[in-house]
Amino acid sequence: MGKKENIFLTTKQEQNIIQAIQRAENNTSGEIRVHIEFESSTDHYAKALEVFERLEMYRTKDRNAVLFHVCPTDHNFTIIGDEGIHALTPENFWDEIKNEVISYFKEEKYSKGLCRGIEMTGDALKQYFPFQKDDQNELSDEISYS
Repeated sequence: MGKKENIFLTTKQEQNIIQAIQRAENNTSGEIRVHIEFESSTDHYAKALEVFERLEMYRTKDRNAVLFHVCPTDHNFTIIGDEGIHALTPENFWDEIKNEVISYFKEEKYSKGLCRGIEMTGDALKQYFPFQKDDQNELSDEISYS
């Protein structure tokens, strides 16, 4: 899965997002990934679940991985959290984060929105999954594309 020719994020913006993931993961044992999907879909939640599985994000020790799935083509943003997160958090856990990211996207500030959402996710997850001394980075911090 390589980058598409129609650039959604600059290299610098990608680096900023990766750094935001690394900072967020310093607060929590949770794992965060960003995936940019250029293929249009009628069911973005199902598509995000498919990406979550394909990236093997369910393989974290505490089942506490989070996927930020962005489809610029359809102006869609979906958050998927693994079952360990859903077992401990309220039903509306993602609402504030999703609304914040979308508010940036509406202004076409995609990188800033993702960075802010990642920061909020790290802060929200540390209550349920605090960073442990022996915590290992279980998933790549790189942005994936399809």
